Amino acid sequence: MGLVVQKYGGTSVGDAERIRAVADHVARTVADGHQVVVVVSAMGKTTDDLIRLADQVSTEKPKRELDMLLTAGERISMALVCMALAERGVKAASFTGSQAGIITDTSHTRAKILEIQPTRLQEALASGHVPVVAGFQGVSTDRDITTLGRGGSDVTGVALAAALGADVCEIYTDVTGVFSADPRVVPAARRLPRISFDEMMEMAATGGRVLMLRSVEFARRHHVPLHVRSSFTWEPGTWVVEEESSMEEAVVTAVTDDVSESKVTVAQVPDRPGVAARLFRELALKGVNIDMIVQNTSQSGTTDISFTVEKSDTAAAVAACEGVREELKIGSISADDGVGRVTLIGAGMKSSPGITAKMFETLAALDINIEMISTSSIRISTIVRAERVGDAVRALHSAFGLDA
Repeated sequence: MGLVVQKYGGTSVGDAERIRAVADHVARTVADGHQVVVVVSAMGKTTDDLIRLADQVSTEKPKRELDMLLTAGERISMALVCMALAERGVKAASFTGSQAGIITDTSHTRAKILEIQPTRLQEALASGHVPVVAGFQGVSTDRDITTLGRGGSDVTGVALAAALGADVCEIYTDVTGVFSADPRVVPAARRLPRISFDEMMEMAATGGRVLMLRSVEFARRHHVPLHVRSSFTWEPGTWVVEEESSMEEAVVTAVTDDVSESKVTVAQVPDRPGVAARLFRELALKGVNIDMIVQNTSQSGTTDISFTVEKSDTAAAVAACEGVREELKIGSISADDGVGRVTLIGAGMKSSPGITAKMFETLAALDINIEMISTSSIRISTIVRAERVGDAVRALHSAFGLDA
């Protein structure tokens, strides 16, 4: 008998039929002798609907009130799941994020968890109940309701698993696991039975859309095994675990793609100490998150700097650069949203020479030009034209023997 945290995403609880299916699965898990804690997202597109409703009533949406509104979606889900469990003879009790003891900082709409005080959940478990917790939310140190931002329910599930000492955190979604590439882009992509935390973090950061980066970081930090499964088939999925020696056999594990970023180029930047620091400090002050950075070789005392940002941050990034243009005496500033990222990921890359050459040769054979390059010990990312991303991913997936 073990303790299992099961997190169900929006599609998994999308309607009454899906909620009944979730209740059936939870009941079976309990019948197998396990203690279960359930974390739920809002039903289907409820969160999007609530945001649209807010847009209709006001152009001014204070973040505190937006958090109060958006947390309603998960509260609906948790109550309905408890009702479905009651019909199956399973004792259950619903808890909001604050009732579950999830304490966050004061950053509305993107709060971070500071600590968890799971006393009420432990009491519920001890009394034979299944706690059903509203994901995506908590209570701040100022005693206000907060939300955790994109992927927040995954973070809730992992955080509760860590706080309660669970044996596993099962993440239920609409796919059967983590794949070697996006199956919509690469039909030959295959499901990975196991993947390391480091590889999963790189996938989440470079376009993998199954798990959010924050939840994987939390799981790795607190040594929480993750099991990514489908709530539509209930078949075994992908285990995300600590790296094992047997994993070293796979040189390349996956190819990811991402077309959600823009490239910003700042030309004729004076090549002297402190200029780049001032530029990127201004970007940080404006809340712009920077990803890849490339600086060209200095010519005549100046250099060009290119970096990538989320498309939604493009205007803010350009404005921040314009704000220090006169101070730093920099040249032109341009943005390009027609780019995409293609990334190779694999723990075995650390000890396998020739991966970079093979990647570049494969892209060159398709006449795909590489505009930016970024690497880590287990990742090689390239920026190419957005319209060539699909061709690049399929070719690399085949070249490195990942086809099913």
